[in-house]
Amino acid sequence: MARPQLSAEPRAVHGKKVAQLRRQGRLPGVVYGHGRESESISLDLHEFELLHRHTGRHAVLDLTIAGTHGAQPVLLQSIQEHPILRVPIHVDLLVVNLQEEMTVDVPVVAVGEAPAIDKLGGVLLHLHDAVIVRAKPDDLPSSLELDISSLDSFEAVLHVSDLRIPEGVTLVTDPSEPIARVQPPRVEEEIVPAAAEEEAEEAPSEGEAGAEAATEESEES
Repeated sequence: MARPQLSAEPRAVHGKKVAQLRRQGRLPGVVYGHGRESESISLDLHEFELLHRHTGRHAVLDLTIAGTHGAQPVLLQSIQEHPILRVPIHVDLLVVNLQEEMTVDVPVVAVGEAPAIDKLGGVLLHLHDAVIVRAKPDDLPSSLELDISSLDSFEAVLHVSDLRIPEGVTLVTDPSEPIARVQPPRVEEEIVPAAAEEEAEEAPSEGEAGAEAATEESEES
């Protein structure tokens, strides 16, 4: 199976000097795992962003480090982003054994149209945003689809067992756990300002006003 290729260079720059590396268009990172020592590396930022844009969350990449022989399979373990610019500023790459199963969290993606949303105006409620699965690295899915077209009432509930699980993937999360339903739309009550309520309470009714007027006339006479 052809995998996406990623090139890197050994990195000797650390600490505050890494900022200069980023200004040169390089992305600092580290590669580790499966019995090998942690190694500091740098990647071409533009190349990495293009690759990440077209690969799934758990895609296996073939990493080649300059000065070494052959590529090694890695998973993108984590990405640290700039809090304002939202661009990658550091990556962790995990070396994997393609013959060993891994246990990971996989996000759930709703597909289809739910009648309880389209016709009844309800709102989809995700009871679980992700589930746990086990598979070999090449079989790890980037997401799992959940068909919500059977949600035709506010009482209908979908469970983890309703997910579409690909071949070679084992579901770890309890299949009986509820995963999605549609909740009724909120009914907003008209809010009466407190001042208006006080005025309404203080203002006498027509009958009370008439009685008070009659009393005052009798007293004057």
